[in-house]
Amino acid sequence: MRRKLAAGNWKMNGTGHDLSELAALARAHPDPACDILICPPATLLHRAGETTADTAIAIGAQECHAEESGAHTGDISAQMILDAGARHVILGHSERRQNHGESDEDVRAKARTAMSAGLTTIICVGETLAERDAANTLDIIGGQLSGSVPDTATGENLVIAYEPIWAIGTGRVPDPAQIGEVHGFIRSRLERRFGAGVGRSVRLLYGGSVKPDNAADIFAVPDVDGALVGGASLKAADFSPIITALEASG
Repeated sequence: MRRKLAAGNWKMNGTGHDLSELAALARAHPDPACDILICPPATLLHRAGETTADTAIAIGAQECHAEESGAHTGDISAQMILDAGARHVILGHSERRQNHGESDEDVRAKARTAMSAGLTTIICVGETLAERDAANTLDIIGGQLSGSVPDTATGENLVIAYEPIWAIGTGRVPDPAQIGEVHGFIRSRLERRFGAGVGRSVRLLYGGSVKPDNAADIFAVPDVDGALVGGASLKAADFSPIITALEASG
């Protein structure tokens, strides 16, 4: 049975003052029926880990380099993430793919390094509105899965997040049938490539304008094992109802 996962991506938001939100979230969910993960900026990784020590909240990073070390000014390595106390990393987010020109091959190389270091990788896939309107969604998702996911993936070190680019931060959300179609497609592709055991054990998250008022409907969709949440994860009062909805989804 796949344990549900509520993951929060703080993106380029948060300073030390905002760590109080993590403490509040931990108090609200001392023994959750799902996994809870927060991915703050790199500057907060260590302090976030200290804040959530001895709680049910895990900490992850938002990016890592494909190399273990070297002359890469401003980058962060998988070992640095581990040293800071984090055990997860988000890779291939659409904002990285668009704003930094990251290709599937770049994401695959980073994921391979992260997995080798012992990090659980959340690999993001998703289509643009133009690709959706052209009925190319499944082709795009299939290509991203093939190109971005390394052969070393297992049910323990891989999470896939489906984030339709046109829904991120816009308030627009695909209908349940659209979400179900993509998640079912991802599941079948993973089973075909890695076998039923691994394919069925990888958790699939939905991301894109997930909020307390739509979370329950999203979590009722088959093969949705949780969410990768952006803005709504910044405040415990906003993220907590989403976690509660995920717990209630069974």
